[in-house]
Amino acid sequence: MTFNLLYFVSHPIQYQAPLLRKISADPDVNLTVVFESDFSSEGYLDEGFGVEVSWDVPLREGYDSVLLADVDPARYIAKADAVWFHGWQSRQFRRLLNLASAIGTPVLMRGENWAGAMPDENGVRGWLKRLYLRRIFSKCNVYMAVGRANRDYYINHGISESCIFDMPYAVDNNFFETNATEESALEFRQELGIPNDQKIILYAGKFTARKRPESLLQAWEQADWLHDKRPALVFVGDGERKQALLDASERSAFKQDIYFTGFRNQTELPGVYRAAAIFVLASEKEPWGLGINEAMASGTSVIASDQCGAAFDLINEKTGLLVRSGDVAGLADALVESLEHSDEKGRAAKDRIAKWDFSADIKGLKSALEYLAGVAK
Repeated sequence: MTFNLLYFVSHPIQYQAPLLRKISADPDVNLTVVFESDFSSEGYLDEGFGVEVSWDVPLREGYDSVLLADVDPARYIAKADAVWFHGWQSRQFRRLLNLASAIGTPVLMRGENWAGAMPDENGVRGWLKRLYLRRIFSKCNVYMAVGRANRDYYINHGISESCIFDMPYAVDNNFFETNATEESALEFRQELGIPNDQKIILYAGKFTARKRPESLLQAWEQADWLHDKRPALVFVGDGERKQALLDASERSAFKQDIYFTGFRNQTELPGVYRAAAIFVLASEKEPWGLGINEAMASGTSVIASDQCGAAFDLINEKTGLLVRSGDVAGLADALVESLEHSDEKGRAAKDRIAKWDFSADIKGLKSALEYLAGVAK
């Protein structure tokens, strides 16, 4: 049978668009996407980056989509075989979740929550939050786990494992693998003036306090490099901590080896990752960290903090290293250790991410839909 699937999501997201196209191309799924807003389809001020962003990849092409304000959600929900929600933080989505429950249309929930990123807290506040989550989850029929920590989060909130299906948090691996060429990496090096024999340590993302880019700068400065083997440190992105980073880099004794490129768009990123020996994400309370996926798909080894949701599934001693969030000395040691084996770790990272892909997502989604169909019988 063909499943009529209705998907509610906040806005068009560059990571999700290629997955939605693949789902729409599957003959077993008739997908309609409902966006709360489409602000991201055109140029907009991204609060995290702090700059005007206009994505250079299509966000609403290749699948059917509508805006929530333009439709009668009750009619759409009633016609669907199942409704899929991306999270429950929006007040509007919570209202729609209640509506789907009242109509009797089964609900699939896919969120990013895990205990390290979204702790329940203690005392009365924790009790109230768990009560709130119990009410949310009582409206859901199945759960799509983006990774191991996310799956554990549901189980720890009383969800039966039989209702949880794996739908890995993935990116378009093929896009990064295809475009992460030696030529694109060389162009990036030449643009910055980094010699071909100098390795690169890379940060790529939003310059926010939670992502701790300054910890990377401090660790790189403290690392026990051989004098003639110090790698370049490249910051790709923008955001609230940019000026603090610039000021700190100006004070560095090694400032000649620190580079800032500003925001780079999606089609530029594969070459950026390919040029790097190591990608570092030292975040705290990071729900996932899709830059880890992108780097690995580009053949780049990774160092991540133990507060990145992705780390539990994707990082091991072959693909990279884990460090405690906030442990600058530990990160410095990890940089030196990883750089020595970055080529082999990069190859292992590419192999590891190969099956953490959109095919696995569609398989998990269809398994959940088939489960719902079986329950309905």
